[in-house]
Amino acid sequence: VQLQASGGGLVQAGGSLRLSCAASGSIFRIDNMGWYRQAPGKQLELVALITSGGSANYADSVKGRFTISRDNAKNTVYLQMNSLKPEDTAVYYCNADVVVVGLVPTDYWGQGTLVTVSS
Repeated sequence: VQLQASGGGLVQAGGSLRLSCAASGSIFRIDNMGWYRQAPGKQLELVALITSGGSANYADSVKGRFTISRDNAKNTVYLQMNSLKPEDTAVYYCNADVVVVGLVPTDYWGQGTLVTVSS
């Protein structure tokens, strides 16, 4: 199973970006999918999480600005980021709890995509 993230880049404060993360491989089912981020010198933090049924949770710092969604048919999770702030600058990682046929759910991570917000 592989997770391929894309969509990062450089944007001015107040701008928007949309991240995508597609899972591929011998996937039977994907449970929770999420986005995490790690800013320079800081610990990894959860940004947003979405269940297979579509229920979403967000970090307080992004509520009202970011929206997580998923397309179960495409095994893809998205993160729409609006009203970006310089403090959103970080490497963003996607994560998925993947069930491969005959196995228990396993945590997979994407390779990370850099988001830089200039002031």
